[in-house]
Amino acid sequence: MTVDVVTLFPSAFQGPLEDGVLARARRSGRFGVRVHDLRRFGVGTHRQVDDAPYGGGAGMVLRPEPLFEAVEWIRRTYPAEPDRVILLSPQGERFDHHQARRLAGMMRVILLCGRYEGVDDRVREGLADEEMSVADVVLTGGEVPAALVLDGLARFVPGVLGHPRAAAEDSFEGGRLEHPHWTRPAVYRGQAVPEVLLSGDHEAIARWRESRSALATKSKRPDLLQGAGHDEGK
Repeated sequence: MTVDVVTLFPSAFQGPLEDGVLARARRSGRFGVRVHDLRRFGVGTHRQVDDAPYGGGAGMVLRPEPLFEAVEWIRRTYPAEPDRVILLSPQGERFDHHQARRLAGMMRVILLCGRYEGVDDRVREGLADEEMSVADVVLTGGEVPAALVLDGLARFVPGVLGHPRAAAEDSFEGGRLEHPHWTRPAVYRGQAVPEVLLSGDHEAIARWRESRSALATKSKRPDLLQGAGHDEGK
């Protein structure tokens, strides 16, 4: 899949896209990301992208023309059917594990990063297919949420993660949190790795991990168990 990101600050994505899993995924060709500078689609000789809000009030609002023209240019230059335009907004639906899985199954997603006081509402009504939020908090722009969305959905693209079952064993799969992990040394500062993990008994390990997953979910996120019909473990 490919994600096109429209932003006033393309440099904000240099770090997230040049290191770690996202960088490897892009180099492999499995996950494409193109970052587009909204300023190039600005209005007039000064490439204006924002203006004062009608009716008064604090802050500036992103004008509709640059965002509409940016999306239209992306579609002309990189044809892909179908695609999905997502406006990153604190008023949007919460981005979560299931949303990441859904988006990862699409051919192309276009992320619109807001700034300042927000965007002209004609963008929400006439351009965006949906709004999405990463948390109940107002940030200075959509760049950090966009980076989070990129990282979250890339993990579901086949071949991005090294182990074929890595994503399937993560927290939120099956409505539970993931079981805890240990590695070497077997004892550190008086704390020992649970004996079952050293036993070599794979069936016993699987049962123990299932139980610990249920306990972690019950104590930390009981809301995930509501109506799920899970055995909460002992």
